[in-house]
Amino acid sequence: MEFDTIAAISTPMGEGAIAIVRLSGDEAVAIADRVFHAPSRKKLSTQPSHTIHYGHLKEPESGEVVEEVMLSMMKGPKTFTREDVVEINCHGGIVSVNRVLQLVLKNGARLAEPGEFTKRAFLNGRIDLSQAEAVMDLIRAKTDRAMNVALGQMDGKLSRLISELRQALLETLAQVEVNIDYPEYDDVEEMTIPLMLEKSTWVMKEIEKLLQTSSQGKILREGLSTVILGRPNVGKSSLLNSLVQENKAIVTDVAGTTRDIIEEYVNVRGVPLRLVDTAGIRETEDIVERIGVERSRQVLKEADLILLVVNYGDELTEEDERLFETIQNMDYIVVVNKTDLSQQIDLARVQALAGNRKVVTTSLLKEEGVTELEEAIAALFFEGSLEAGDMTYVSNARHIALLHQAHSTIKDAIEAAHAGVPVDMIQIDVTRTWELLGEIIGDTVQESLINQLFSQFCLGK
Repeated sequence: MEFDTIAAISTPMGEGAIAIVRLSGDEAVAIADRVFHAPSRKKLSTQPSHTIHYGHLKEPESGEVVEEVMLSMMKGPKTFTREDVVEINCHGGIVSVNRVLQLVLKNGARLAEPGEFTKRAFLNGRIDLSQAEAVMDLIRAKTDRAMNVALGQMDGKLSRLISELRQALLETLAQVEVNIDYPEYDDVEEMTIPLMLEKSTWVMKEIEKLLQTSSQGKILREGLSTVILGRPNVGKSSLLNSLVQENKAIVTDVAGTTRDIIEEYVNVRGVPLRLVDTAGIRETEDIVERIGVERSRQVLKEADLILLVVNYGDELTEEDERLFETIQNMDYIVVVNKTDLSQQIDLARVQALAGNRKVVTTSLLKEEGVTELEEAIAALFFEGSLEAGDMTYVSNARHIALLHQAHSTIKDAIEAAHAGVPVDMIQIDVTRTWELLGEIIGDTVQESLINQLFSQFCLGK
């Protein structure tokens, strides 16, 4: 079943100029030949690979015309899956694309499972597991920076580095085997320990470099959970609207207008923010508002960044100071809003409460200060300058977890070598490190994990 011919719609459902139905497998061209009729009357199987053909799809039995199409025919192994691939370009529309899909399924293809095209590319050796996962990262990228990281991983940037690390460990393991096989030669052991320490230390440092990029990479991949916090009517919803550049939240002079959390993705200097506007946190008798406040407190616990908004035209209240206390151990930026009003707030007190955190003044009514706030957000997490092409970023949570485990085991091996532990005992940790790194690129990964990973893909990918 794993290598029969599969088919799926590879473009989003809905109305559009073009939709694509893709087939992959040994019978892809034969199935297309059964239903495709070109003006030249020539069979696809007789045509050169990587060519495109105009014609009609017809029901083989009745001869009824199903669609007018352009059909791309590509023979393996020079395809995405390394199998024969046919892509049928038909008119975009729910009815038309479904008719084309049903026609190829009726004539010998099987409906693809989620991610099965990419899974076949992996199983056929065209890409490794980290590159396959990068395909989904590329599809889900919300900023140019996130897309560049995914492109680098798809191109094999991470794979090549992981392979280098595994090769270094393999050389070490080979030397250990020599030491075990020829224990009577003292000079073999004298060579083994220094080589093991040299290679293992280099591998550990390279893993550390990758882990240093993991927090930034994970933010680029998943987005930064950012909560806009403050007491009612300080301008939280106005801040959301300014960052999103759209009126997503209702803005009034009435305190407590926002009763529930509002969530929106926004691109700030290449940093994807999962922006959450919360109900103003205060004591209230209003049942609905109280539920909103409780939800705001829950969202606060899961936030990566807080934008604490206070009012330039009001004195600091006890509620404001309590909010400062609530978030004192979190990453936050203070936004002093409504600078278009006469100053009532004690800015020195705000800075004292904020400590070394950034304080930005804004007038969202006049659209002032938003640029400075965006720069402060980028500087907080990326020190103001992140170029995805400069280095290898690790963004996948699975990869990060495996790297942490690999760092731990190789560190144990180095400490054991310094402590004079026999080399055959040290070999266990070195081998485990080699296996953990192999799980990243799919060399030592279990089949159940492969199935789980590809099941998260969209149907036609």
